[in-house]
Amino acid sequence: MSQAPTPTETARGYASPSVTQFSIFMPNRVGKMHEMTKGFDDNMVRLCAMAVHEASDHAVIRIIPNNAAAARLILHEHKLPFMESEVLVVCLDAGHTITGMCEHLLRAELSIRFSYPLTGWSAGIAALALAVDDLTLAAQILRRKEYRLLGEADLPKYGE
Repeated sequence: MSQAPTPTETARGYASPSVTQFSIFMPNRVGKMHEMTKGFDDNMVRLCAMAVHEASDHAVIRIIPNNAAAARLILHEHKLPFMESEVLVVCLDAGHTITGMCEHLLRAELSIRFSYPLTGWSAGIAALALAVDDLTLAAQILRRKEYRLLGEADLPKYGE
């Protein structure tokens, strides 16, 4: 007697919507940032977020592109060393604030490693990139509290 198949969601577990963030290691030289961003524009890849962490001789630039696969190729083409990680993109509005988000994550004893804003929606969406200890648990908590989480397909397209 065969058993009924397990639903895909249960078999694979919960998969939170997330986006790929690239941390790029770049020499701190005049014009390097322009060169990098132009490479994305030339290939019609929109940068939806960017955070720069500068030191005297180098910078770490965190970006969220609207197309991770294309961004990966561009970074390889430009021979820029980078790392990839998944982050949540959390929408904020009157009923879903930063304070509320922090409180919900605190109650679960989750730490926020870093956060920075996303831009570029013509509809005026406010969103934060959020790196936390446990992406899946954070996503489950925030969804339960009715925060809207975005994936790559939800990011603004080039030219919008």
